[in-house]
Amino acid sequence: MKYLIDFLKSDNVKDSKIFPYLKCSDEEARALKVLTHKYINGVEDVSVSSLLKEIYSDEDYEYMYKVEIVKNLLDLGWIVKNTLGGLKNIKLSAPELLNTDISLSQTFLKLLEEGSFDFELPDETPYIDHLEYLKDQFLRIELYRKLSSMRNSFNEKSPNISRLKERLSLLEERIYQRLLLSDCELGVENLFKENDLSQKERIIFLALLKEEYSSDIESLRDMNALIDLISENDYEKIKNRALLEEGSKLIENGIVDFDEMLTAFGGVTRSFYINEEIIQKIIRPNKEKKSKKIKLTSLVKEQDIFELIEPKTTIDDVVLHPKTEKILKNILKRMDKKVVNRLKEWGIIDKKRGLETRMIFYGPSGTGKSMTALSLSKSLRKSVLSFDCSKILSQYVGESEKNVRKIFDTYYDLSEKTKSSPVLLLNEADQFLSSRSSGANSSADKMHNQMQNIFLDKIENFSGVLIATTNLLENIDTAFSRRFDYKIEFKKPDFKQRVILFRKNLPENAFYEDAFDIEELAKFPLTGGQIKVVIKNTALNIAVKDEPIFTMDEFKNVIQRELSGSFGESNSMGFVVT
Repeated sequence: MKYLIDFLKSDNVKDSKIFPYLKCSDEEARALKVLTHKYINGVEDVSVSSLLKEIYSDEDYEYMYKVEIVKNLLDLGWIVKNTLGGLKNIKLSAPELLNTDISLSQTFLKLLEEGSFDFELPDETPYIDHLEYLKDQFLRIELYRKLSSMRNSFNEKSPNISRLKERLSLLEERIYQRLLLSDCELGVENLFKENDLSQKERIIFLALLKEEYSSDIESLRDMNALIDLISENDYEKIKNRALLEEGSKLIENGIVDFDEMLTAFGGVTRSFYINEEIIQKIIRPNKEKKSKKIKLTSLVKEQDIFELIEPKTTIDDVVLHPKTEKILKNILKRMDKKVVNRLKEWGIIDKKRGLETRMIFYGPSGTGKSMTALSLSKSLRKSVLSFDCSKILSQYVGESEKNVRKIFDTYYDLSEKTKSSPVLLLNEADQFLSSRSSGANSSADKMHNQMQNIFLDKIENFSGVLIATTNLLENIDTAFSRRFDYKIEFKKPDFKQRVILFRKNLPENAFYEDAFDIEELAKFPLTGGQIKVVIKNTALNIAVKDEPIFTMDEFKNVIQRELSGSFGESNSMGFVVT
């Protein structure tokens, strides 16, 4: 308390020990002294007009000319305005400021307590281990966080920001010098060099690593919070978002990943985290992993059952019937990690089991069920092991039943070896799901029923995310229907959706006749798949012409050929926009 008492007792504020750090005039320091007296007497909020009236004469409104003193103290960060959050950073006019309450800032109160802003730097000695190194780096991230917060409260030219930048610069130079002297193995630095991470990418990584150690409530996991750390203005915030988008080095190199969750307003939030394998290397650098994680791609090449698919599109990229889209987005909400963990805590689902759900996508052939399954998997951040169920039947008795077991046994084997949980996609599962023969007199019927019984048991006890696609739901055996959590129908596109599909799929850099009308084309009862075929075939016809201009007549000719050759198929929605 000695610095506070010294400031209050000094007859001349210039003689107080903290005055050299204030960087303000004698008159401004005296105003701070009055506010400090009030503060220790229990008066925290003071109106600007009453403060100035107490110091200066009320005659001829002399005190009004002193508003500039308060403005300067606000800019220096020694006092703050006590207004509603949305108005806190708005520049007020002099009359508005007179009717504003102010109080001493936390920065000034800390100066009164500590007596200086001198920054105690770590010694310029070699790092002994990674913990000592991380201590400096986490202090660095804390300074970045304070700087980010100050930018939202003060002008960029504020002395507070300048002081913090100076501290940060000194610390970063000291870390650099200590690294030059160090011989110990530092996993974080090795990671930076191996992946050639930029300065901003390193800060993002260190911020996420600090969250892992501190177990904060994800305060630095949100994209906006991470981007604020490394951005000095709004332009940089927009530019730096690319560092955490898909395709960025941190994501592509498997260093950082994220969970997505739909907000109540239909948007998507992302919570970032460092991949577990990298965390373990840093936290336990000398501990050998008991089982090395094998890449799924390498194992899939060694078997002939599944096709491995890495989805490229999300649910937001697929044109769906509104009801179907709503159902799928609700499913995504329920499958969020936070929700799953909450259900585990409540005892609703087994703590030892991971994310689980079984879904049927049904609708006529070509409705985009498989593509939607892939897009849903992408939104869940999962790879897909796809199996074509039409390949399961065998001419040899007993082989089909064996093949059914092999599907699930191979899936679990691949998941265990790779320490992953890909989505199991069973395409064209009609024969598995259809009603079983009641008589079952022939050997073929018996084999088919036995195969279905095995399949029923495997579905019942499946652990993971399973999506089956089928053409006709009415043919499904009721025993199978009960085993699936969701049965989702894919409906035909209406006029509005056909307009969207045409607009999204038509080439942007092509030439169109003046009379070209998308809504006229959308009147034809085309499906999503047919629209893509029509656009492609029309483009092939136009591309060979001397004047490659898309015309309505050319489109209508191709549409008529497509409709006359569709053989009555009724395709629906669910096609990805390219």
